[in-house]
Amino acid sequence: MSTIKTAVSLYSYQDEFARGKMTLEDCLKELAQQGVEGVELISDQMLKNAPFVSDEEVANWKELINKYNIFPTCNDIFINTKLYRNRLLTQKENLQLLKNELILANKLGFKLVRLVSLTPTDIIEDALPLAEELDVVMALEVHGGMGLDHPETKKFTDIMFRVNSPYLGLVVDTGIFCRKHPRVSTEFFLQQGLNKELADFIDNEFAEGRDVLHISHPGTAPAHVQAMIKSKIDQEYLIFAGGYEITPFSDLDKYLPYIKHFHGKFWEITDEGIEYSIAYDQFINYLKENNFNGYIASEYEGGRFALPGTEIDAVSQVRAHQKMLKKYIG
Repeated sequence: MSTIKTAVSLYSYQDEFARGKMTLEDCLKELAQQGVEGVELISDQMLKNAPFVSDEEVANWKELINKYNIFPTCNDIFINTKLYRNRLLTQKENLQLLKNELILANKLGFKLVRLVSLTPTDIIEDALPLAEELDVVMALEVHGGMGLDHPETKKFTDIMFRVNSPYLGLVVDTGIFCRKHPRVSTEFFLQQGLNKELADFIDNEFAEGRDVLHISHPGTAPAHVQAMIKSKIDQEYLIFAGGYEITPFSDLDKYLPYIKHFHGKFWEITDEGIEYSIAYDQFINYLKENNFNGYIASEYEGGRFALPGTEIDAVSQVRAHQKMLKKYIG
């Protein structure tokens, strides 16, 4: 039997947090008021000097999640391989970065870390003994533009299948299940001067169920698509469009035993209470039919397409997304 719970990624509140409108405590208080069960943290964003967070700040984090009765579901971590102008980090340096993040996750009470897409795969097996010792699962994010069949994603899943450890898995972003191109993105780019012919073409490709990832890079797009690119805005829009994949839910079948967590990506909850681009009712039914147990964390990304002169209101959008998730989960 499926047991699906809801969480919220604090990535959703990045604008409010960065502008000082909400503190870390404000974010957790907001989740508690909604009845959200879990929280996904971006420690680089919200904790000072991460991953070398002070004991006092670790204690404050634990006090807050206990105060608001929120379960720490996942910490999103980054391996920044380009810290220097003249070279990439070495394998040894990358491995140490990952170990530092695992230690922090353990201190904060997380049993799961999300590895950002393109995390070097040559450090995964060397980090595994520490992950096992600390009881922290390492799960690669499968993100739009880098879906299940992407060569870099496959490098990780090949290791995951071969090693078959409970400490290796996936965090799947629902942005790979788009059925429409996000209209907030279209509206944003149109206001910047996007060629409407190109926008209409992309919308039609989605309507016909055709993934646009393979035509989304201006340098390699087919001639008829290249002809619609009139400006840098058109180029940028097209690249963005490739990040919204049209993956059948059934493509998850063989990965389900390894999926530890879902990012409930969304850009716009409509007045009708549905996500404009993703059929969440169908998605959650798929998870129920396959007895998925775990969290779906609301991850609002529509703020990046806020029109000039308008305020980003992630709080209302996350509330609406949570309401929708709970309706479909039942």
